[in-house]
Amino acid sequence: MSRKLGATTQKILLLLAGGMALGISRSPRQQFRIAKKINQAWREINRKKLQDSIGNLYKSRMIEMKENKDGVIEMTLTDKGKKVVFLYNFEQMKISKMKIWDKKWRIITFDIPERFKKARNALRDKLRELGFAKYQKSVFIYPYECKNEIDFVIEFFNLRPYVRYIEAQNCDDELNFKKYFELL
Repeated sequence: MSRKLGATTQKILLLLAGGMALGISRSPRQQFRIAKKINQAWREINRKKLQDSIGNLYKSRMIEMKENKDGVIEMTLTDKGKKVVFLYNFEQMKISKMKIWDKKWRIITFDIPERFKKARNALRDKLRELGFAKYQKSVFIYPYECKNEIDFVIEFFNLRPYVRYIEAQNCDDELNFKKYFELL
C-alpha cells in the first residue's frame, strides 16, 4: 500500500482513523491525547498537498465529504478507506518490548488446514517479522505482551478458528529462549 499512496495521503487516512478512535475511546485522558496528536498532525501537513490528497481520496472513494449547515466540511472514511488503513496498520505493526519482563511466555499455536496454506505461510512470516521465535513447526514463542497484535493478525488472515494464544510461566527450553531474546 505504501507504494501506491503518498505519505500525505497515508497520513490523512490515519488521521481520519484516529478520529474514529477518538469517538470510541471511553477515557477522557486518552481522548485528550488522541485529539492533541490529531490536531498537531493536521497542522504539519503542507496545505497544497493536503488539498490534492483529499481530492484524490474523494475521487478514489476512500473518503466521503459533506458540508454541514454551518459550512463545516465533514470527512469520513468509507469501507474502502477503512480497509486501506487496516492494511497500512498491518504493514507497519510492531510489538513494544516491556522495560521489565513479566516472566511470561506468549505462545502461538496453530493447526491450519491445507486449503489455507497461503494464509498459514503468511502467518508464519508475520510472526517471524514481529520477532517471534519458532518453537516447533506450528508453534511460536515471544516474551512480551502481544495479545492485541496477534488478534489483529489472526483477523487479518481470517484464521480465528485455527490459532490459539497461550500465556505460560515457563517452558522446558526456557534458557535457550532467554538467550535468544536477550533476557539473561
